Amino acid sequence: MSGREAVRMKLTREEAAGRIMVALDRPDTSAAESLIRALEGIPCWLKVGLELFYATGPAFVAGLKDRGYRVFLDVKMHDIPNQVKGGAASVTRLGVDLFNVHAAGGVRMMEAALEGAEAASGGRPRPRVIAVTHLTSTSRTVLNDEIGIPGTPEEAVVRYARLAQRAGLDGVVASAREVRAVKAACGTGFLAVTPGIRPASASADDQERIMTPKEALEAGSDFLVIGRPITAASDPREAFESILKELTEG
Repeated sequence: MSGREAVRMKLTREEAAGRIMVALDRPDTSAAESLIRALEGIPCWLKVGLELFYATGPAFVAGLKDRGYRVFLDVKMHDIPNQVKGGAASVTRLGVDLFNVHAAGGVRMMEAALEGAEAASGGRPRPRVIAVTHLTSTSRTVLNDEIGIPGTPEEAVVRYARLAQRAGLDGVVASAREVRAVKAACGTGFLAVTPGIRPASASADDQERIMTPKEALEAGSDFLVIGRPITAASDPREAFESILKELTEG
């Protein structure tokens, strides 16, 4: 089901929570566990990024899985195919539900990620593998003048999405502003995981291409990655509940 269809059907509280991936952007286990406790009982995903993974290691991720959480391991692999294959096998053994690689590594590197995940799955369903297209902090000026890629961010994102689909990946990470174009190019079943989500009252921080949670789902986003609007709030649970209210009412 596409994000737009789900919004038209009016999401239940549980369905809306299941579309949100909370970014555990914390420096250590104690801080991460404090945030997890604040959100206890809400059936959301947990996203473990570089800061927390480097600080706590694989054991923390394995512990989340042992406690029944759905985990997106956001490590953005980008290396030679053999290294990515090995890395993909290692994170698959942790039991994560989703992890990502950089589309800029090319088709062969992305294929290697799938090979590693499938080899390490041991007959179980492998985790879903998605490709990072362009960071939501990337403006057109940065894209054109610093990275050296011509055209608009949307054109670059769609080009990378097509490469990811050609490699057999399950979807991409992209801003919600590009989701309609990605779905048009790759089909509605191709996952769109979208960071850069900001409620209307929240600061944009260092994000360039943003949308509100409701706008993102209406655009077709499958999952919303939300960090600072929840994690930097004085009451993270209240901030999360406010987002759920936006998604389930009206």
